[in-house]
Amino acid sequence: MVSRRQVLVAGAAGGAAILVPAGSTAAGRALAASTQLRGADIPKYVTPLRIPPAMPRVTSDPERDTYVVGVRQFRQQILPSSWPRTTVWGYGSTAHPDSFGYPAPSIVAQVNRPVRVTWVNELVDHRGDYLPHLLPVDPTLHWANPAGGRANRDGHGHPDGSRRGYRGPVPQVVHLHGGHSTQESDGHAEAWYLPVARDLPTDFAVTGSAYNDFRSRFAERSGLRWEAGSATFEYDNDQRPCTLWYHDHALGLTRENIYAGPAGFYLLGGDDLPDGVLPGPAPGHDDPPDTSYHDIPLLIQDRSFSPDGELVYPGNHHDGSAWTSAFSGSTIVVNGRTWPNLTVQRRRYRFRLLNGCNSRFLMLSVAAHATARPARPVLPIWQIGSDGGFLPEPVPHQGLTLGPAQRADVIVDFTGVPVGTELYLVNEGPEWAYDGGRPGVDFAPSDPRSTGQVMRFVVTEATAADPSVPPEHLQLPAHPRLGPAERVRRLSLNERMSGRSMVMLLGTLDERGRGLPMRWTDPATEQPLLGATEVWEVRNFTRNVHPVHLHQVQFELLGRGRSGRSEPRPGERGWMDTVLAYPWEVTRIKAHFDLPGHYSWHCHLLEHEDNEMMRPLNVLPRGGAAAGDGGSAGLPQAAATASTDAG
Repeated sequence: MVSRRQVLVAGAAGGAAILVPAGSTAAGRALAASTQLRGADIPKYVTPLRIPPAMPRVTSDPERDTYVVGVRQFRQQILPSSWPRTTVWGYGSTAHPDSFGYPAPSIVAQVNRPVRVTWVNELVDHRGDYLPHLLPVDPTLHWANPAGGRANRDGHGHPDGSRRGYRGPVPQVVHLHGGHSTQESDGHAEAWYLPVARDLPTDFAVTGSAYNDFRSRFAERSGLRWEAGSATFEYDNDQRPCTLWYHDHALGLTRENIYAGPAGFYLLGGDDLPDGVLPGPAPGHDDPPDTSYHDIPLLIQDRSFSPDGELVYPGNHHDGSAWTSAFSGSTIVVNGRTWPNLTVQRRRYRFRLLNGCNSRFLMLSVAAHATARPARPVLPIWQIGSDGGFLPEPVPHQGLTLGPAQRADVIVDFTGVPVGTELYLVNEGPEWAYDGGRPGVDFAPSDPRSTGQVMRFVVTEATAADPSVPPEHLQLPAHPRLGPAERVRRLSLNERMSGRSMVMLLGTLDERGRGLPMRWTDPATEQPLLGATEVWEVRNFTRNVHPVHLHQVQFELLGRGRSGRSEPRPGERGWMDTVLAYPWEVTRIKAHFDLPGHYSWHCHLLEHEDNEMMRPLNVLPRGGAAAGDGGSAGLPQAAATASTDAG
């Protein structure tokens, strides 16, 4: 329980944000006091919001859109313009050098129109030598481990004595998060590849242990063979319109690779609603330079910076290890800029909110005061969609909670706000691990002088009529539901001591209902049959909330609570690919597995995912035997319906 004194101290921080000009004596003293910038010392709302443009295509023909997307290293202005630039990684079109950015340009796609992307690892310098990681890399984890050669790749490495850890070429593989992707295009954690560099050590593995198999499968399907240092994926886009995102997924390195910058939106559009019903336009191909966007993706992340503007991430332990169980940055970055400003007209705006943080949970609201706590929302956030598409009906929120990797499709209506008004998107989520509960009651909210602020809106007069429908009157497309399940799986989230640290593990249940924790390399237990619909009951035996993500599928949340039967919240009644599992509760989801092959499911707290909180998810051909996992199969139809539809 948060004490009254903690609440008063947090609330007393209300007032204007502290603005210390770069280069001033005060700023110099602040920077000299630490190797990490204090978020409260960085000017806020002095930089306009950057809206990621559409990713340039290589070709667009009647069959598909084709892209060639690389990941490169460059410097970008993330801090205010008078402060140093930051070295980051980011995606862009290899044929358009000016397109590279953090976040990357958005891939704009249409339902049932395939997209083919060749993803290229271009983390090399101007001489063609490989670039080491920007951050400390722990070689002792179970990770890609290219230094282990073909025999020991995708396994535990060894300390190399360096305070920076592994300094070799960096593995990459891209996962379309939330995509209904075949196995060879899913971005499997063991399908990584190194860049083509002139100085690659001859004894290194240049690809992950799953790469060759998926390359062969893709060649059989398409007639194309992947080139060295790359992988070509095909996305059929045979799912509902929704907001997806793409990011790196290399085994044991996802937390640091994403932190370095490689991430972007994948905006899957469709014709579920007539043009003009929702606010628009969103960024598209061949937009004029002066296009005014009213459908805007917002990637929200926390980052820390050194006085010279470089990214700071925990590491450099005395034994050469660099893993930490959680991360909280000292600043908030939106679309690659700290605390940006967005000028909005007196009209409705659609925002695609994405929590891209490693570990931080966000609790967002629109307030008239940047630092007053508790925050007093002045405009509702109308949620119209979740991870996998539209909700059954619009849901108004005074405060919206997003765990890492979760998305919310929302509308904010500025129509009645007076010209000149300044409003703030604020965050009252916890500064560290989230255990559930309410800010100011069960935990202290994020620092209102820094990570408690996200961005500012400045309202101006509308330049044209707004044809969009007010969110409270929206009629959203019918929401399809899954049929009865033929199997119930009982799974677990666990914590165990390993040496002197706590390790989080996924697993199943034993016959007494206790957790059976397992590691990534333990035999696969989650092996549904092709075409099966299953209920997963996930029991959280840990003290923290975990965002649980399943590859391949969008699923329904049936219920949660001690028995798993409590009704989902209104904003959770649509399709999801990442669900929050609360401590000591059962989270019940239902999914349909219609693509065969090798996938995974994992916690999307990236520090947990990178240290064993990930398990195989293998979809088997019909006729095989599903693995025993403490669940039940072959239920009579009536029993299956009762078991899965009770909520």
